[in-house]
Amino acid sequence: QVQLAESGGGLVQAGGSLRLSCAASGSIFSIRSMAWYRQAPGKQRELVGIIITDSTTNYADSVKGRFTISRDCAKNMVFLQMSSLKPEDTAVYYCNALVATSGRSAPYNYWGQGTQVTVSS
Repeated sequence: QVQLAESGGGLVQAGGSLRLSCAASGSIFSIRSMAWYRQAPGKQRELVGIIITDSTTNYADSVKGRFTISRDCAKNMVFLQMSSLKPEDTAVYYCNALVATSGRSAPYNYWGQGTQVTVSS
């Protein structure tokens, strides 16, 4: 089994910054990608940013230029630096990782419990 633990959420004023962290632990053979998703009340969960093994990144258009995803492969961690936050960034942010638990198993998507980010106007 693989566990993902997020931290760093909270309440911030518009224009402020927050840094989210996520640590993966458990039976990890390799991590193919790590990502951040978010879900606002009444809306579908959406991809915020993703970073894959070769450090290629991709972002939702709504956060490009404001958010930066990074990864510490040695510690199985992923980070999301969020700047110039807007009230519309308010959501529960979920960590996601595509993990293979052995050399012969197909990778599987794991999710964290989520961390609340609230941006006040």
